[in-house]
Amino acid sequence: MFGLLMAFSTLRFVWLGWIEDHYTDTIFHFHYFGFSWIEPLSSPALYVVHLLMLLASLGIATGYFYRISAVVLFFTFTYTELIDLTYYLNHYYFVSLVCFWLMFMPEPGSNFKLPAWCAWLIMFQLGLVYFYAGLAKINTTWLLEAMPLRIWLPAHNDLPIIGSILALPESAWVFSWCGMLYDISIPFLLLYSRTRSLAYLLVVVFHLLTGLLFQIGVFPLVMIGSTIIFFSTEWHHRFLALVGRIPLAGKAFRISASQDGNGYLNTNFPSWLKFMLIVHVAFQMLFPWRYLLYPGNLFWTEEGYRFSWRVMLVEKAGDAAFYVKDSQTGREGLVNNREFLNAHQEKQMSFQPDMILQFAHFLGNHYKNKGVHEPEVRAEVYVTMNARKSELLIDPEVNLMNVEDGWAPKKWILPLQP
Repeated sequence: MFGLLMAFSTLRFVWLGWIEDHYTDTIFHFHYFGFSWIEPLSSPALYVVHLLMLLASLGIATGYFYRISAVVLFFTFTYTELIDLTYYLNHYYFVSLVCFWLMFMPEPGSNFKLPAWCAWLIMFQLGLVYFYAGLAKINTTWLLEAMPLRIWLPAHNDLPIIGSILALPESAWVFSWCGMLYDISIPFLLLYSRTRSLAYLLVVVFHLLTGLLFQIGVFPLVMIGSTIIFFSTEWHHRFLALVGRIPLAGKAFRISASQDGNGYLNTNFPSWLKFMLIVHVAFQMLFPWRYLLYPGNLFWTEEGYRFSWRVMLVEKAGDAAFYVKDSQTGREGLVNNREFLNAHQEKQMSFQPDMILQFAHFLGNHYKNKGVHEPEVRAEVYVTMNARKSELLIDPEVNLMNVEDGWAPKKWILPLQP
């Protein structure tokens, strides 16, 4: 199921023309911290990368050349994900994690039994996505003010049947509370056999609804498809027996119905793998809490926001004006951001401090090469959050060329006013 979803996602990406739009038609790319060396290949080479990604996805789905497919899928997908920070999404991170662990899982074949750690690891990762997303919603803005759903839901009042419901003032609060309760409880409902079928129905309804209301790509399909791993071994045998009747379905579907106990093969896997699993689980549980080490409002500063399973919790928009000054002559000019960024890049950059800093350094180096003497770059950035009045995000007097990104708190971010 995961392989088929990845194949569909790859074909969709190419069909929509996003290789050019995201990678090759853009002058500047924002980088993940520590991955500034990742750059896009040429357009023909990126089409080859996506072809390899498609073939690897189909290899995962069918079981043919599984080990090679798993390695190729992890490196090709993660490479394209790392090209530009602008397009970060939680489900891209989730997909990379699953692709990584697929490389270490046994190759499917006849009389195949899945080691227990494989299933439990994927269930843990899926459960963590939901549970941490639910914990993040337990705040006054989401539950008591129903923000940002009070902004988002009325915008869909033209939808048939449900549009009039979404326009009701009370709907935002109902959706906010239901969304929090769903996220925080669904992993446990899926684990319990008596509630599993109902829980999966909730998964399907929830993700179809969010996919209808919000532009979140294939994330709903990924979650609907992946969550079937919570079902019992017997359920999977019946499912695979049904699908296995399809011609050319692949050896992954031709699995022996014989089973012992819970159907998992309890093997003694090597110490290095145990160590990797322990580190992975500990990291996934602890890393999302790093925001507690930073001062200020998390949604405002965004320090510790990414890779924490915080899904659609805030509505922000910004307007960023960059000024480049020649330190010798004192002449200063206003930059036209669209000269270097596409519309999506400019939108995302305008309210994320680390991206503002990256762009400022790019501008300084660019205009230095144009003859500007030791350029100074400052930014006047106004941001509105959850329909509040816009206010300055960073100190407009700071020369950003003297600031380096890192793990330390960004003292040049101005605090959110009460």
